[in-house]
Amino acid sequence: MNDTRDRSLEERFQPEAGPPGHRGQSLVTQVLRQAGKAGGRRRPGAHRPGAGLGRGHVAARFVAGSSPRSRRVTIKTRLVNLRQSGRRSVSTHLRYIEREGVGREDEPGQAYDPMTDRADLEAFEARGRDDRHQFRLIVSPEDADSLEELRTFTRHLMERVAGDLGTRLDWVAVDHWNTDNPHTHIVLRGKDETGRDLIIARDYIAQGMRHRACELATEWLGPRTEREIRQGLQREVGQDRWTGLDRELLRQRQADGIRLQRLAQHPRRQPLIGRLQHLERLGLARELRPGHWHIDDRAERTLRAMGERGDIVRTMQRAMSGMQRELSILEPGSDQVVVGRLAAKGLAGEAHDRVYLVIDGVDGKAHHLRLPAGADPADYPADAVIEARASQAPSVVDRRVVSLAVEGLYHREHHRTLLAREDGLSGESQGLLDAHERRLEALRRAGIVERTDEGSWRVPADLVERGQQYDARRTGGLSVAVRSPLSIERQIGANGATWLDTQLIAGGQAISDRGFGAEVRAALHRRTGWLVERGLAERRGARTLFARNLLATLRERELAATARDIEARTGLQHHPLVDGKPASGIYRRRIELASGRYALLDDGLGFSLVPWRPVIEPRLGQRLTARVQGAHVTWQIGRSRGPAIS
Repeated sequence: MNDTRDRSLEERFQPEAGPPGHRGQSLVTQVLRQAGKAGGRRRPGAHRPGAGLGRGHVAARFVAGSSPRSRRVTIKTRLVNLRQSGRRSVSTHLRYIEREGVGREDEPGQAYDPMTDRADLEAFEARGRDDRHQFRLIVSPEDADSLEELRTFTRHLMERVAGDLGTRLDWVAVDHWNTDNPHTHIVLRGKDETGRDLIIARDYIAQGMRHRACELATEWLGPRTEREIRQGLQREVGQDRWTGLDRELLRQRQADGIRLQRLAQHPRRQPLIGRLQHLERLGLARELRPGHWHIDDRAERTLRAMGERGDIVRTMQRAMSGMQRELSILEPGSDQVVVGRLAAKGLAGEAHDRVYLVIDGVDGKAHHLRLPAGADPADYPADAVIEARASQAPSVVDRRVVSLAVEGLYHREHHRTLLAREDGLSGESQGLLDAHERRLEALRRAGIVERTDEGSWRVPADLVERGQQYDARRTGGLSVAVRSPLSIERQIGANGATWLDTQLIAGGQAISDRGFGAEVRAALHRRTGWLVERGLAERRGARTLFARNLLATLRERELAATARDIEARTGLQHHPLVDGKPASGIYRRRIELASGRYALLDDGLGFSLVPWRPVIEPRLGQRLTARVQGAHVTWQIGRSRGPAIS
């Protein structure tokens, strides 16, 4: 049996001359390809448990390490569990990497794949709908500007990776030229050519893929010259981030620290000494005695944080396009409230799915903030007016529930009786009761309260504190809302209730006379003139009087005009909302108005425009029932009774 197997292997690996210039099909590559398919077996003496499991573990041993003269390429790889992150994260990431302004001439990015220059992202997403996981890579050659085509480089690299892994790969990529270091985003499906889960050895992810990229870049551009090596090291000496020199210092560190006499023959001796002196200035290293250094244990963590902060500052400076602004980073729990124009958005660190926003604030500053995990950049339009709160105040509903609880029990009917006794049971009261029930159901799912009966909940004495902690975990300590999807320029002449109108009624408080604040003040003056021309405001000397119920009037006018336009285009009849009465229909689309976002419900004969809420967006195309009571909207799935979703 063994003889038969040996003969089979010999026949499979008969060397043959390939066509001139043909890469990736040499005998060594074929051996690696077939060995990679075997996977699963761990080599004796592997330095890390599990490092040799998966495809590419053999290639990781054979691929030569980078020499000092090799071209340098950084590769960041992230394994995304799609069952945990959700399918929405795939479409979010694909839209992000193809966003506006990432091309060479600030044009949108263009996705490509192994065969075509215009990849079909919808088809790619559909193919991976049942995938368990996905690989997201960022490939950043140090000399990307010198490469003729990042696209061609990426295809050659992925061809070599496929050879090492022993399978065809299904991937799409987009080149980004909007940063100091041009780079390529690659999204790789977690399936091999047979449809099985693609498992890549950790050694190959950590080292093998990068060595392949360095090898390819060196072939294209030639080895680095001594001058380029010296210049690169000199740049690293004074950088406030984690560098290759820091990694080398840690490799040289022993139990008694770093002794310079041990570095006497080291080829990077002078840059390493210069780096130690820079770390000393940062308070991360000290010279215990001449030639004997100690590096702080927190050096790596601190330098990585400093590098991240430097990236944030550079991101903010690019977003401001040369406009002078004081820069501020909005941290959770800082009790700050920021309102302003959305100047830029993206993914923090680019390897992660944490959305960042840069807000040009009405306070004259530029603010950077990170949204909670899972946030979709598409929910925040460019130039929209954004409000962000970095404090997590206790819930008003939680406070009220605790005050109404009797012996640890909150009863909906008891609350209803109290409301009726105070001012009669109105639509506002019904909406308030529904809001309490929705909140309690959310806390029940979080294991904080217990439902004992229909309309009754057992609540802990520390509900307010536990509810506050729950909200902080859910939102990441930040609350971010779109106050208007329109830029202030478009709001000036908008036929609706705009954010500018709310500022006029409030007297334009807390608006600086610098930066974006100055632009808002000018826009408020022009908006006032627009309202005066339409009889909705009147100037009396230095004072301006606004029409009673200005916001409601503007909102009703815009909704009526929008409804007439939809009627003319569709032939459907508009069914205006009646307070307290349900409106049902298929949720067709979201409509962006100056007065806010509305959902169009189509019942086949007519339609209704209902204030939109984020929770209904996943229900697009489904039948929903909405009940508006005052300022509150309650949504239900289906025609009649069903689970409330807001």
